[in-house]
Amino acid sequence: MLHFNPGCALCLYKPETVHTLVTFLKTQFPDIALHNICCHYDPKVPAGARIVNICAGCDRRFRTLYEGVSTVSLWEILHETDSFPFPDYGGLTLSIQDPCPVRERPEVHRAVRSLLNRMNIQVVEPEHSGTRSVCCGDSFYPHLPAENIREKMRQRANAMPCDAVCVYCISCIKSMHTGGKRPRYLLDLLLGEPTEPQVTDTAEWHRTLEEYRASHTQ
Repeated sequence: MLHFNPGCALCLYKPETVHTLVTFLKTQFPDIALHNICCHYDPKVPAGARIVNICAGCDRRFRTLYEGVSTVSLWEILHETDSFPFPDYGGLTLSIQDPCPVRERPEVHRAVRSLLNRMNIQVVEPEHSGTRSVCCGDSFYPHLPAENIREKMRQRANAMPCDAVCVYCISCIKSMHTGGKRPRYLLDLLLGEPTEPQVTDTAEWHRTLEEYRASHTQ
């Protein structure tokens, strides 16, 4: 059985996008089911179920914490399809931030870059990317004081060769913005939409996430 879990962060960021994605995925997998249980809780799916995810954190938690559950990213699904209406960005050049939870998933890195190529986007890789990527700074919360976290974000953003940076984690949107770069969220690029940093205070963002998670336990 195939399930689609959009993740708490996307549901907070652009909840209307979930319907768009479900509609498309049903053209590829008519029996796919929407799954809204947060990855911090037992997903309550049958053994052998596969969860399509967008969030890198969801990918790692569903894949490693729950027996009998496998995952595939939306990026890998789109990489395999010829029916998605990829926009053309006319040679737009940007750098890319690969999120920590999929650092060991080169198949995800390849899929993401393939999607950017299909949108006529040129990638200028930072020194540390893919399996050697460096955290955007967000994962240091709450272990470091706020100013130290902001400094980590600035350091990672400054390592990006381009002003525009493709991210495929919503927390990375906020980190790159805080660091002084112009984040371009991969899903926004695919759907031809602008990327909005929205809440950029790290503590406030994590409080909002925790509140949402607490309401999606089953």
